[in-house]
Amino acid sequence: METILLVDDDLATLEIINACLRPYFRTRIATRGEKAIELAHLEPAPDLVLLDVELPDMDGYEICAALKNDPQTAGIPVIFLSSHSDIAETTRGLDLGAVDYVAKPVAPPILLARMRTHLRLHEAQRHLEGRNLDLESSIRKRAETLEATAEQLRLNRQLTLTVLGELATMRDPGGSAHLVRTREYMQRLVAVLRRRPGQLERLSPEQWTLTWQCAPLHDIGNIAIPDRLLFKPGRLDANELACVKNHTVHGQRVLAAAEPCVGNDDPFLQVASAIVYAHHEHWDGNGYPQGLCGEAIPLPARLMAVADVYDALISERLYRVAVPHGEAVNIIRQSSGKQFDPLLVDCFLGCAEAWYEIAQRHPADVLAQ
Repeated sequence: METILLVDDDLATLEIINACLRPYFRTRIATRGEKAIELAHLEPAPDLVLLDVELPDMDGYEICAALKNDPQTAGIPVIFLSSHSDIAETTRGLDLGAVDYVAKPVAPPILLARMRTHLRLHEAQRHLEGRNLDLESSIRKRAETLEATAEQLRLNRQLTLTVLGELATMRDPGGSAHLVRTREYMQRLVAVLRRRPGQLERLSPEQWTLTWQCAPLHDIGNIAIPDRLLFKPGRLDANELACVKNHTVHGQRVLAAAEPCVGNDDPFLQVASAIVYAHHEHWDGNGYPQGLCGEAIPLPARLMAVADVYDALISERLYRVAVPHGEAVNIIRQSSGKQFDPLLVDCFLGCAEAWYEIAQRHPADVLAQ
C-alpha cells in the first residue's frame, strides 16, 4: 500500500481528505511545515505529498522548495492544495517542482483520480530510472568485457607476430635485423602517409597499426624454400627464381590456415595476408604472384614493397654487395610509377633520412654507409 503525506492546518479539510484516502493508502498527517519535512524523511518514504499552500509556520512553497532541494526527498511528487486559483501562484508551485495543483474545496473523486495518475507516472519514472541504471551497469560491464577481450586479442596477436617472426629468423638468423628495420621503416612511412590529404580514411585505425606491426611477416613463406636456394651464393637460374617467388604463395597459405578459427574478415589476417602475398607486386603490373597493378595492389603491400626493396639495397647479399643509402634512394625515386606507387615514393623521400638512421641503429647485416 502506498503512503501519502497530507500537509494542511485546516482540520475539517484534513478529515475529509483523510477519510477519502484511507481505504486506498497509508497516510501521514502534518499541520506545520517543519513536521511535514520531518515526516517526509521517514521510511518508507512517502509516495506522494498533498501540500496546502498556507500553513502557520511556513508556506507550502517553502516546504516544496526544501523537499526538492534535498536529494532524499527530491523525487517525491508534490500536489498543491489551495483555495486560490491565481495563475501566477499556480505557475510558481509548478516551477518549484510540483506536479499538479488541486483547488479547494476538494472533490474526493477528482483528487483520487489526479493522485492515481501521478502515482502511476511516478512509478513508471522510477521503473525507467531503475532500467536505466541496469542498462548503464550492463553497458559498463559489457565495455569492461570488450576491453578485456580487446587486450587479450592484442596480446594474442603480439604473440602470433613474435612466434612467426622468430620462425622466419630461424631460417635466416642474420635476417633478424632486417625484420626490425622494415618494421620501423613501415611505422615511419605509415605516419607520413596518414598525414596526406584524403589518406587517413583509407584504412581503419586498427588496420593502419597492423600495417607496420605485420611487416616482419612479409617473407614468412621462406620457410618453405629449400636452403640450397635461399642461401645460394650466386644468382638463381629461371627455375630456381620461380621456386623462390613462390614464397609469397607459401606465406599466404600459412596465414589462410588460421581463417577457420577467426574468419576471413579478421583485420589481422587481412593485413598480414595482403603484405605476405602482394609485397612483390609492381605498380606497373610487372610483379608477382598475380601481376596486379596500381590501386589493385593492397595498400599495406605497396608500403611493404618500398621498405623491403630499400633494405635489400642497403644490405649485403650472398650474390651482391650493398649500395650506399643515397644510391638506394635514387633507385627508388627512379622506380616511381614503375615498381612503386608514386605517392608512396614521395612519402618515402620525406622520411628517407629517418630510415637511414633506423638502419644505423640496427646494422647487423647492413654494410653500405
